[in-house]
Amino acid sequence: MCGRYTITVSLEELMLRYWISSTNVPYHQPKYNVAPGQMVFAIVSDGTQNRLGELKWGLVPSWADSPKVGNKMLNARSETVWEKPAFKQLIRRKRCIIPADGFYEWRQDEKDKQPMRIVKRDRKLFSMAGLYDTWVSPDGIKLSTCTILTTSPNELMAPIHNRMPVILHEEHEAMWLNRSMQDQQQLHALLTPYPSELLEAYPVGKTVGSVANNDASCIAPI
Repeated sequence: MCGRYTITVSLEELMLRYWISSTNVPYHQPKYNVAPGQMVFAIVSDGTQNRLGELKWGLVPSWADSPKVGNKMLNARSETVWEKPAFKQLIRRKRCIIPADGFYEWRQDEKDKQPMRIVKRDRKLFSMAGLYDTWVSPDGIKLSTCTILTTSPNELMAPIHNRMPVILHEEHEAMWLNRSMQDQQQLHALLTPYPSELLEAYPVGKTVGSVANNDASCIAPI
């Protein structure tokens, strides 16, 4: 699964990367330990341009009885996303990008688990494929949430974990965000493991295991 990640760039860098001219998102500080249940940045398309907003991480389908289901829907398996009731409509019409510059996974060593941070070799931002939906409470309060798609691990990730987030190639981002694109074959072709030669992994301190820790020490190599 993908359960922690980082986004340490400035708001201006984020907007420039995704061709966003304006946003209502408040001032952004670097996030070194993004965790489930938090509000996260997401990119969607309104049909004419990209928009930057915030969604709660943990998908609550619009038809859910309770928002508590979001705790179980942090990730969606790309292999079954077309069949699962919670995702099969969203994959066709409510796709988003979750921007990041690194994610964490815990490698099982002989006696312990070692947290690893995975980044692009060029240290640039990357786009995790996501889905989103809006749930409305009985008293009319709206809750917009998201989930991150996962796929099988590439050669770099295989010794660390049996899943990894779907990372979109930059040239595929527009297709993923295009709400008029609903061709299953073309969309599914985007949900493949990112090439291992474009990523690298390094060990970090165990303080990242606590969501209370959110500073630059979380990403420092050990």
